[in-house]
Amino acid sequence: MKIAFIGLGVMGSHMAGHLASAGHDLKVFNRTSAKAKDWSIEHRGQVCTSPQDACADVDAAFCCVGDDPDVEDVLLGKNGAFESLKSGSIVVDHTTTSAHLARNIHAQYREKDIGFIDAPVSGGEAGAVNGTLTVMCGGDEDDFLRIEPILKAYTKHVQLLGSSGSGQLAKMVNQVCIAGVIQGLAEALILGQKSGLSMEAVIEVISNGAAQSWQMDNRAETMLRGEFEFGFAVNWMRKDLRICMEQAGLLNVNLPITSLVDQFYEDIQRAGGGQWDTSSLIQRQTALSSS
Repeated sequence: MKIAFIGLGVMGSHMAGHLASAGHDLKVFNRTSAKAKDWSIEHRGQVCTSPQDACADVDAAFCCVGDDPDVEDVLLGKNGAFESLKSGSIVVDHTTTSAHLARNIHAQYREKDIGFIDAPVSGGEAGAVNGTLTVMCGGDEDDFLRIEPILKAYTKHVQLLGSSGSGQLAKMVNQVCIAGVIQGLAEALILGQKSGLSMEAVIEVISNGAAQSWQMDNRAETMLRGEFEFGFAVNWMRKDLRICMEQAGLLNVNLPITSLVDQFYEDIQRAGGGQWDTSSLIQRQTALSSS
């Protein structure tokens, strides 16, 4: 297929690379043009000067940028994808955004006979590198069935969860689950350390029981070593949790633990750890336990 990929950051660069390796003809756009040029040298894609340029005469366009305003800009704004996408094409947005934005874009694209799937991902940078992401999709079933085989280039599980916006709502559920688990793990590790236990041994045994989680399997050891210069940044997690709490407010749903963990992440930001991995919650816990 002729594919446009907009956004070659930590996640998008790898996803686009998998699409290129699968044999698709890619045109790419990134706001920092140097990243696009470096990507094109490795993967032989065509570098474009705008989303509009990238999306001209393609069968599908993929997007992975930062926040709602970024998505609006590249998909609906001046020199954006909407100005050049042809009838019958389809757009897949991997950005984590509000469900409201996804539904708005879907409605506008439908008027031009363009499919739109909101498709936030889970699995982090490692999942993008290894092609093992999980993708939560919202949109029309016929559009999903058309694009599902393409998504398999960098995923281990892809699922349509309902109409437009459903993928974003599922991602909110995902992030709420993660926030509580990381804080619980941070507290548990500090408790074990203060008790004089060999935490490597403790993690080995409890990870074979009911306490096991992805966070324990992939982050416990680095948390114990105080290593956070990788993974999913605190700044992005706070953006995601803001979206979760805004949606909860619309539904009159109380998220007390999520709200509390969001405040803890704000403390990490104030300490200069905005770019640290989300597992850096243990740094805050360590400081509290030492005071």
